[in-house]
Formats: sequence, structure tokens, C-alpha cells
Amino acid sequence: MTIVERFLKYVSFDTQSADETGQTPSTDKQWDLARYLKQELEEIGLEEVELDEHGYLYATLPANVDGDIPTIGFIAHMDTSPDCSGANVRPRIVQNYDGTDLVLDAEAGIVTTTKKFPELLDHVGEDLIVTDGHTLLGADDKAGIAEIVQAMVYLKEHPEVKHGRIRVAFNPDEEIGLGAHKFDVEKFGCGWAYTMDGGELGELEFENFNAAAAQIRVTGVSVHPGYAKGKMINAARVAAEMAAMMPVEQTPECTTEYEGFYHLLDMQGGVEHASLTYIIRDHDRSKFEARKAYVTALGELMNQKYGQGVVAVELKDQYYNMREQVEPVMHIIDIATQAMRDLDITPRVRAIRGGTDGAQLSFQGLPCPNIFAGGLNFHGPHEFLPIPNLEKASQVVVRICELVAQR
Repeated sequence: MTIVERFLKYVSFDTQSADETGQTPSTDKQWDLARYLKQELEEIGLEEVELDEHGYLYATLPANVDGDIPTIGFIAHMDTSPDCSGANVRPRIVQNYDGTDLVLDAEAGIVTTTKKFPELLDHVGEDLIVTDGHTLLGADDKAGIAEIVQAMVYLKEHPEVKHGRIRVAFNPDEEIGLGAHKFDVEKFGCGWAYTMDGGELGELEFENFNAAAAQIRVTGVSVHPGYAKGKMINAARVAAEMAAMMPVEQTPECTTEYEGFYHLLDMQGGVEHASLTYIIRDHDRSKFEARKAYVTALGELMNQKYGQGVVAVELKDQYYNMREQVEPVMHIIDIATQAMRDLDITPRVRAIRGGTDGAQLSFQGLPCPNIFAGGLNFHGPHEFLPIPNLEKASQVVVRICELVAQR
């Protein structure tokens, strides 16, 4: 089976995760792909294949050379984003892409234009896998799964490529921030690992946001508006006032690269009760702490103005910048960049403007940078996957295994 055939098989499974179901995996349909992958890994000859009670799948490719070689791992997630349907995905291969707009559904008028998605033009002459415009594709992260599995097949079929013990793992619920929560790092037993979950060819990421969630609740006092002077506290208006005090230039739509932000996810309310939900992000830990302190201070300011207890601010840290954990073992980045250069891929070391399972795993004792999986425009119907990216990523996995053994 080719890597493209594997990928197309994987995207036929609807594995969309869901927030707040209180179970792991968050959706039962993720089990379908997990069980299929378990059988596939057994058939290709991997050992210690285990699907645990939480839907985490682990397997081992034994070393084919003696020596004190570190055990390394490769990880990808099975779920797709709740942001867009992943059911009944109908992929199509555009051969030798010519640089024009891609018509996904002519009847519905769904077109991926080069004006809106100029990254298409970086892949003229390549074969692309696209959607029919009504679902996401699922390259995030079924491309990563296909790349890892195909690499293991290659290593099994080419014993002349020497490697140490290799562990692979496929997990649920990355898209809702829970992919690493029940990952058994001790069982995985690796010195370090790589998530195959990045985007464009050459991407290598070992920095991500520090992240927190802020839940702000406002309790008002309802009085007949005709007699409300000096008595009413309009919770919705207080919430709007507080939202207006957040720095407008420090929002996702106004920031890029290493610039952090406050992002208003949800705003609800009436006179008696209102709420604001924010996420807070920054790569710099000190700036991250300052952002949280600012939100807390705003709440205190509102309480001084309207009365103690009117505004309650609850902050919850979500994850931290994995750079803190990777910097002491930078050789794992050096190996990945060398693997890319050996394959004529220019490494693009960049910071993730988001999170990754690898960040949480790094703080659990498993340093885990992120390598490109090759897809673009994730989480929506304009997602596409250049086939050369898919193939190159799998080759990077093989080369990393080889380089670790050589070192």
C-alpha cells in the first residue's frame, strides 16, 4: 500500500473530537480508526502493539543493530477538529496543479482561490489532495499517521537501514487540548519523541505559546429600569465595559510571530448575569504572567467601581512553552534539521502560534518537538495536502531513525 492509499483510507474515518463530553476518547467514533490502526500495525509486523482503555495506541519497531542507542518515538493524533465536519470526506487528487483557482464544488460555488490562499502557488506542478468543499480533509493529523506508518513499513522492508528501538503512538483528542492528558510517558519509554503534526514542508517547531483560559463572571442587580438610578447593576453592560478595556491591538487579528494576545472566545449575558471567556497567549513566560495579572487587575478595578463580588475572574493555565524543556537537549533538534538537509529540505524553524501535544508531553518528561506533516489550511474545507510533502515527511522519519543509530 502506498502512502497516499494509506492516507485516503484514514480520512474515510470520521474522528471528530468534541469538547466537554467528559470521556476519553471524547467521541466513540475515534475508536473505529484506533482499532483499524491496531490491526494494521500488527499486520506490518510491529511488536508490543497495545490499544489502552483510553484509546491510546502504542507499538514498537525493535532495533536491528546492537549498541547503546536511545529509544525514540513518533506521535500523531487520530482526531480531527470540531471546527468543521469530518464525516463523509470526499478527497480528490489534483494532478500536476497548474496554478489556477481550485474549484471544489462548481454547483455550490466553492472555490479555493490563489488570492485568498496564495500558498497554493508554492505547489505548482505537484499533485495535491483536496476536499469537495463540504468537509475538512483531515491531513491534521492523518497525514502524520500515514507518514509514521509508512516509515515503519520502509524500515521493516529495508533492514540495511540500521536503527535503534522505535516507538510509535497515536492518540485521541489533540484538537480539544486533551491529547497528552492520558498519554503514558513511562510506558512509552523514550528518550525523546517527535510529533508529526506541523504544516508546510520543512517546518520544525520547538516553541509554542504559554496558554491560559480566563472565565469572567459578572453578577448584576436587576431593578425596574424606570426606578433603577443608584440601584441597578447591569451585568451585560459591565461585561462590555470590561471587554472594551482589553488592548484592542493585542488580539489574534492584530498580532503575528512572537506577539501574544487576548482572545475573546465568548460573550453572553443580561442584566443579572453575564460572562466573558478569554484565552491568553504569549511565548514569553514573563509577559504571559503579566497578561494574566492584567486580567485579574481589571476584575479588581470593576469591583472597586461597582462593588465587591460583582466581577469574578477565574484563570486556568493550559500549557507552557516547550522550549524550556527542549533547550537542554538541543541535539534532538540538530538531528531533525540534519535529517531534512540530507533530504534536500530547507528546515523552517518557527514558533507555533498555538499549542501541541508535544508541549504537554515535554513537561511530562518527554521532550517532543513538532515536525511538518505537510498539509495546509487545516480545520476547514479549503485544506489541501501536497503529495510530495506527505512523502518527504515520511522520509524524514526514516532518516531521523538512521541518524540516531549512527550517533
